Amino acid sequence: MIGAQPYLADGVDLGDIVLAVSKATIAFVVLLVSVMLMVWFERKVVSRLQNRIGPNVAGPFGIFQTLADGIKLFFKEDLIPERSDPLIFKLAPYLSLVPAFLTFTIVPIAGDFNADNNGSVTIFGRETFLQVADAPVGVLLFLAMSSVGVYGIMLAGWASGSKYPLIGSVRATAQAISYEAALGLSLVSVIILSGSLSTNAIVDVQAGAGAGFLPNWHLITSAFVPFIVFVIAGTAELNRPPFDLVEAEQELVGGFHTEYSSIRFALFFLAEFMNTVTMSAIIVTLFLGGPAGPNLGLLPGWAWGFVWFFAKLLVFLFMFVWFRATLPRLRYDQLMNLGWKVLIPVSLGWLLLLSGLRLASENSAGVTELRFIDSDSFNTVVFAGLAVSIFLVATLLLSTALRDSKKNRLKEHGLVMVDGSEPINTGAS
Repeated sequence: MIGAQPYLADGVDLGDIVLAVSKATIAFVVLLVSVMLMVWFERKVVSRLQNRIGPNVAGPFGIFQTLADGIKLFFKEDLIPERSDPLIFKLAPYLSLVPAFLTFTIVPIAGDFNADNNGSVTIFGRETFLQVADAPVGVLLFLAMSSVGVYGIMLAGWASGSKYPLIGSVRATAQAISYEAALGLSLVSVIILSGSLSTNAIVDVQAGAGAGFLPNWHLITSAFVPFIVFVIAGTAELNRPPFDLVEAEQELVGGFHTEYSSIRFALFFLAEFMNTVTMSAIIVTLFLGGPAGPNLGLLPGWAWGFVWFFAKLLVFLFMFVWFRATLPRLRYDQLMNLGWKVLIPVSLGWLLLLSGLRLASENSAGVTELRFIDSDSFNTVVFAGLAVSIFLVATLLLSTALRDSKKNRLKEHGLVMVDGSEPINTGAS
């Protein structure tokens, strides 16, 4: 990651290494502080939504409550279950924490993307981006880290030597497999629109003006569907409500971290909120232009980039808290049905539609930029109409097949449907 810097192309000296390491250190500190504030923010927002007070004693407005909790957990007794695998049991929390930070390193958090700027700034005579590293395959790194993070949960449940954590870890594995596919397919749509795997390049593409008063965000140019799929799948990847089945306390005591205490439990707690901040930053980068935004004066261009990034980030952090305070937890069968029968077919179908529109627009008028809006090519319109028709027919066939399959399965067990939804027993054996 340190090597993925634009100023290292012509060789490396001590100043280059110091700058890269300094950026990584600053990013780590900023992320830790943001996690502490995120815990406080979630508690205050949930308390307001549920008409409660929330933390208000430790520090002004209870802002030091998270710090107090961390100190308490640090000095509590660290227990190792007798039947656990000690090495894996101790390693698992770090496997959840480290991928969250590595994902954050590819996120551009500031920079001036107006005019011909690409978000770069000059620090100590070296041109660099305001992110730890602009890896050429940054999007693939995000997918890899989101997959590795599941190993922390899976190994924690397996190494605990207890049945309830093991069930939670098995759920985590199935959940990750189900939603990783939808997450990746919606992400491919962004790659098609931007033509790059670099997060900085993805932001740069979205910095241009859109049609009319609309921005050029991938949220708009992809017609919202990949964004909606990504948000739902991302929430499931975070194991946050309503997809928190891996730690369902009503049925699994505490899920995968039931046997953890002290600082190791704090690491899982930290990883959950760090992943929330990181996933929100990734959504902002991929679909809402990251730090790209108008320069309103008074501040340097790169500073306005940070202001816009923080404002967009705050919207999604509030969204995840709102989900927790509002939505009930899904049943396990509902979780699987949503992932395999809805999100994956929708994201795959929309990906094929975007790919076809890109091909049609390039072949018809030599247009290399794909938009759902402001595209007046005749061939593109014809193809779009045909593709949407095929998409709707495929959706109808899939829903019909699923409904018939469910009826046949219930009939085999002596059940019938009442009002098309609730099964009742017919008395058959």
